[in-house]
Amino acid sequence: MPTQAFSQTFPIRRTGRFLLRQIQQSDRPQIFAGLSDPRVIAHYGIEYETEVATQEQIDWYRQMELSQTGCWWAICEDLNPNLIFGCCGIYEIDSFNQNADVGYWLLPKYWGLGIMHECLLSLQHFAFDELGLHRLEAEIEPANIASAKLVKKLGFHYEGRRRQVARRGSQWLDLDYYSKLAEDE
Repeated sequence: MPTQAFSQTFPIRRTGRFLLRQIQQSDRPQIFAGLSDPRVIAHYGIEYETEVATQEQIDWYRQMELSQTGCWWAICEDLNPNLIFGCCGIYEIDSFNQNADVGYWLLPKYWGLGIMHECLLSLQHFAFDELGLHRLEAEIEPANIASAKLVKKLGFHYEGRRRQVARRGSQWLDLDYYSKLAEDE
């Protein structure tokens, strides 16, 4: 069974270049900048029209921590923890089946710099080594080629496409499913 690695204190992570820290109320303007940017939300599945509405996302992050069903990090420079580049996390942790979903987004000016690859490597190690999870999953829209390349580079395997499995407004979306097992490490 997965341990409760983030039950007492939030699991701060450091990569070679970045600090992954707990999302704070003061991050709301930067989260709004990401989750209202058409380039980010094109494949993310949610969007917010006002900064105040973005509070819903921050509340979602916090509720996952409290319920032990997920953990999301703000991605920052180690030397400037108040400036976030995006967020990444694991959610829908299933303790019995020892699996979870992976999610992430990054502000467009930071795309193509290897940031998310570095951060998701740290997230994988946390999920497998500290939480004791057996499987991570990623759901990706087929048109999101960059995200599919990212998870493949991280060792995720393509499992297939579920047709019209999700909705965005009145539009039905197909989703491609990828997974990585702890033994794939």
